[in-house]
Amino acid sequence: MVEKSIWMQKVAADPNHSHWYIERFRSLARDGEDLAGEARLVDALVPRAARILDAGCGSGRVGGFLAAAGHQVVGVDVDPVLIEAAEQDHPGPRWVVGDLAELDLPARGISEPFDVIVSAGNVMAFLAPSTRVQVLRRLRAHLQGDGRAVIGFGAGRDYEFAQFLDDVAAAGFIPDLLLSTWDLRPFADDSDFLVAILRSV
Repeated sequence: MVEKSIWMQKVAADPNHSHWYIERFRSLARDGEDLAGEARLVDALVPRAARILDAGCGSGRVGGFLAAAGHQVVGVDVDPVLIEAAEQDHPGPRWVVGDLAELDLPARGISEPFDVIVSAGNVMAFLAPSTRVQVLRRLRAHLQGDGRAVIGFGAGRDYEFAQFLDDVAAAGFIPDLLLSTWDLRPFADDSDFLVAILRSV
């Protein structure tokens, strides 16, 4: 049994937390906010009908956009309330409840590896620290040989970027490109956000 994620610790402390999160993004969507920046970057990396894993998919905004763009999407999240919202708001992808630290999609009947894996929305910062390297290893195990993982999260969340990059190396990844935003601005020492495009060693 792996350590409970920081996200699920928040849910245990406040059972309404997941519903607040869902409504926050539904409200932003109603207001016409651009919620697809992460998905546009991922879409640019792959040909049409690519196999994409949305790791820590939340209520499905990234995976839903990518499915609408013509990709084959599987979304995984540890929070069943978020998965239910994803199914309601974004029918089409396959949405799965699961802990990324124990990710084994072939055991769930999803055997083909992915062209790209996206993990947006600060997912890495919501993991239990003891599971970070294991999650990265599980993601790598689900990639095609030449596939890439795209992971983004912000500073100030008790996960230093340097530590993340050390964990990336420990998991068998190397960075192809480091950015400071999802709209392709370069990463710098003082950046307060990191988008890492990774490939297997």
